[in-house]
Amino acid sequence: MSGGDQLVLETGISLPDVEELLSLLQEPDPTIPNSVSEGSNSNSNPSNQEVATDSSLDMDRKQKRMISNRESARRSRWRKKKRLEDITDELSRLNATNQELSARLGLAAHRCLVIQRENQRLRLEYASLSSMLSGLYGMLIAAGSTH
Repeated sequence: MSGGDQLVLETGISLPDVEELLSLLQEPDPTIPNSVSEGSNSNSNPSNQEVATDSSLDMDRKQKRMISNRESARRSRWRKKKRLEDITDELSRLNATNQELSARLGLAAHRCLVIQRENQRLRLEYASLSSMLSGLYGMLIAAGSTH
């Protein structure tokens, strides 16, 4: 992997963007009066060179800031995407838990209904047997009094 490819991977800036930025750094700024290109006359006024150097520094700062802003925006998009993925994963997990708990609740409600019906049946059987026992007890008392 070349150094340029690694720069592209680390910063998220494409190779054409890097080349364009470099070409901007090498060209004089036409909006700044007295700006000089690198191949200009060496006899030019020192104040013009200072202006060119200052504008070059300003351009460097602008380029660095632009690159930094792009990288910051890329990181921000990545964090937002990661948060969304985390929230989506959590939602899926909670939905699965909710389905499991709903199934368990349904099973418990069904068991409760079965037990209530069995309890009702046993109470009816108890009442019937109690009535039969009472009748038998009455017959025993009647039979014992006749003897």
